[in-house]
Amino acid sequence: MTTATLFSQASDLTADDYCVFGLATCFFRDEGEIQQIKIFEPIPSAALEAILKGIPTSYELACAKTLGEIFTGDKPQIPAEFQARAQLCDRFEERAIAATRTYKSRLEAQQHIPLGTIKQDFNYSLDRKRVLNVVNNVSTEDNVKQHEYTHKVL
Repeated sequence: MTTATLFSQASDLTADDYCVFGLATCFFRDEGEIQQIKIFEPIPSAALEAILKGIPTSYELACAKTLGEIFTGDKPQIPAEFQARAQLCDRFEERAIAATRTYKSRLEAQQHIPLGTIKQDFNYSLDRKRVLNVVNNVSTEDNVKQHEYTHKVL
């Protein structure tokens, strides 16, 4: 195991630390039209365990890699097998740090996908589209009307 830290803000992580990365099918709304895109992103251990139980997911596949395989210095690199069809998610570095810590705290989660392997037998579904740039506009009409004595002691 290397002793050099991979990130200056994450001194507890090294290049040999395990993490799972997934290839997700997402959507991007652009001027009223929706475009399909592939996103390469880290998957935390709790999310992976839920996906493995068969819930519908936008992940086509997941692969287990060390941080050293993904990061060259502090720059993330998509593995060669995904480069042609994917782009990095937003805030990739901080999400990778957070996801890696979940595998360090739950070592048994590393057994689901052995290091260096790819798992593809998920319940892949696009029924609930994962739109990345949705803006939630809240208005006063969204407020729930309460009865006049809701907060009174009767």
